[in-house]
Amino acid sequence: MPDDNSRLLEVSGLRISVPGRVLVESLDMTLARGEFIAVLGRNGTGKTLSLLTLAGLRPPDGGTVRLGGAAIGSLRRQQVAKRLALLPQDTDDIFPATVLDTALVGRHPHIGRFRWESPQDYELARVSLAQVGMEELSGRDVLSLSGGERRRLAIAQILTQLPEIYLLDEPTNHLDPQHQVDTLHIFRQAADNGAGVIASLHDVNLAARVADRCLLLFGDGRWEFGTTDEVLDEERLGALFQTPMEAVSWRDRRLFVAGGERR
Repeated sequence: MPDDNSRLLEVSGLRISVPGRVLVESLDMTLARGEFIAVLGRNGTGKTLSLLTLAGLRPPDGGTVRLGGAAIGSLRRQQVAKRLALLPQDTDDIFPATVLDTALVGRHPHIGRFRWESPQDYELARVSLAQVGMEELSGRDVLSLSGGERRRLAIAQILTQLPEIYLLDEPTNHLDPQHQVDTLHIFRQAADNGAGVIASLHDVNLAARVADRCLLLFGDGRWEFGTTDEVLDEERLGALFQTPMEAVSWRDRRLFVAGGERR
């Protein structure tokens, strides 16, 4: 159990529902510095709503979310944004802007009203673009980017924000296999450097590769939360995804393969 000084986010008795259905009931969870938590579940089981609730963008139907010891709903949005970044599933670019200017948006919570970005802000944006392999595209119009490039730019934007907490909703969306691995490695390193990461993922094997703990959401109020080795097994994953799951050994690791028939 994380000690009080290492806790970044605390969830107590959290209830999340949609009309006619409870998705998450009485969730208790902490996110500590240096920790990567993967959230797994089928479509519609509450992964996105859970992340929005943890970010303070949606009020819980019960329970509390505390950021740095304070109820997240009591904090001003700029206070939250200085400490917490949310990567949504998809982002839309309505207006033309350069890749560098879009990455710079991540610095806005840290810039006072009526101030311009500093040379240090620009340098942070360039470093973040380099992390996702887009430094050579800094002058490009975002409207000219592919879906995968736009996803990597969205990741660079929240890296530029330099938060303590990263909430990632399917961060590997639109990415090819190598960029999926690279992206999760970036956030694993961020956790190793003292940040806290919570990411919803569909790929169990990627979760097993990077996560310290996993939260399984079954979509009917039930959940399981524990270390990755504890909760990722054939029986639990079969129940979670409603299809048989088989564990196979590969290079001293376990890989999980879907059986294909719905339970």
